[in-house]
Amino acid sequence: MDKKYIIGIDEGTTSTRAILYDTKTFKIVDKEQIKFEQIFPFPSWVEQNASDVYKKVELTLNTIIKRNNLTCDNVYGIAITNQRETVVAWDRTSGKPIYNAIGWQCRRTSEYCKRLKNKTAIKNKTGLIVDAYFSASKINWLLKNCAEAKALEKQDNLCFGTMDSFIIYKLTKGKSFVTDVTNASRTMLFNINTLSWDEKLLKQFGIKQNCLPCVLPCASDFGMAKTIIGELPILSVMGDQQAALFGHGCFEEGMIKATYGTGCFVLMNTGNTPYTKNKKMLSTIAWQIDDKVTYALEGSVFNAGSALEWGNRLGLFKSSSETSDLAQSVENNMGVYMVPAFNGLGAPYWNSSARGIICGITGGVTKAHISRAILESMAYSTYDIVKAMENKNIKIKEIRCDGGVSKNNFLLQFQSDLVCVKLLRQQSSEVTAMGTIFMAGLKAKVFKNLNDISKHINFESEWMPKMNTIEVNKLINGWHKAIKKSL
Repeated sequence: MDKKYIIGIDEGTTSTRAILYDTKTFKIVDKEQIKFEQIFPFPSWVEQNASDVYKKVELTLNTIIKRNNLTCDNVYGIAITNQRETVVAWDRTSGKPIYNAIGWQCRRTSEYCKRLKNKTAIKNKTGLIVDAYFSASKINWLLKNCAEAKALEKQDNLCFGTMDSFIIYKLTKGKSFVTDVTNASRTMLFNINTLSWDEKLLKQFGIKQNCLPCVLPCASDFGMAKTIIGELPILSVMGDQQAALFGHGCFEEGMIKATYGTGCFVLMNTGNTPYTKNKKMLSTIAWQIDDKVTYALEGSVFNAGSALEWGNRLGLFKSSSETSDLAQSVENNMGVYMVPAFNGLGAPYWNSSARGIICGITGGVTKAHISRAILESMAYSTYDIVKAMENKNIKIKEIRCDGGVSKNNFLLQFQSDLVCVKLLRQQSSEVTAMGTIFMAGLKAKVFKNLNDISKHINFESEWMPKMNTIEVNKLINGWHKAIKKSL
């Protein structure tokens, strides 16, 4: 039988999914999802059980294989996308994690990051603003606070990696200790200009290079995964936000996407130029295909869908799907603003000390107004990022949207009103997974080139701005006053 499937693994912040893509029909034909727990040992600390995450990755993968009676002969291979910045430390010999994975949202190293020197040099090399968000300070913390890490380091048996590296290591039974350029570019240890681990940064953070994985282009031979039907090649790896940019078909300079998930992540293709001089935005590697590197500007909002989860826990609504109706049940926000800075503010403020607030409350405010304020906060945050990205050479014409919260029609209309451009939502609800599947398809020669991929990307809905400029400016002024109070 001719090979015709690619299996995508989307390892996210709260769940993992395996997705079966039919390369003959160019459609997703099956998927399996399993959630896992986040661990909060102290305020602002976020961890995950890495062994549990891997078990669920393996389970979803093998469930898809078994349910569809797949064989090694009809599967091209596996495509992986993953939550970024989250760090796993494990024993090179046994493959066993020596500590919980430290999540990307974790702020335990905020004070350490404030004390770091040479911040401008770090930005110029990595494209990143010094922050606890990124992997380097998490690795430094593990070396200082985990006795087993110190012992394994002395024996040259210590491995550090983002979640993709750990999953690949486990799937290949320890044969492949690798990552891709997109994940490496989120560690604050990788020079995005030279495409290598930076010796001076490694020294500054006290990390030995032999503890880190080999870095490969996004479409590469990442190793052979052991599955219930035998070995399958791992064809592609991409960090989740870069995968979403690729999955939206943002292949040209200036094209932009916004993913509304646990956080909100806005990325813009900047072609072959890393804009490391933009002080408010991150410059990151969007992808590498063969020798060609494409860069992106990124703005990260730490809390988006997580703010809806918070409102749900408070009983403001039974499910996040109710929020669109609640928001539209009132004429306006009645002067209520919410800044969901539960663990600080990301772009363009980068203030780890900021905390969440709700302001403008009067006696007439109802849960509908607060629900609306939660949704509006995502749009305001995205507005701030888009405006920080724009310059005289870049004028954004449209934004392509995805993520669970993008199903909220009120949010997307309000977002279009604020940024005053067209918003598009893709038909596929698995844009992130599709990005790395498309990349694997290039490796397997399912697709000839990027134009060939673009033919298979379709958008189901679009929103155009309706609100007048005076009203928009009034709302944005109110938001920025709320931001100042949060800071």
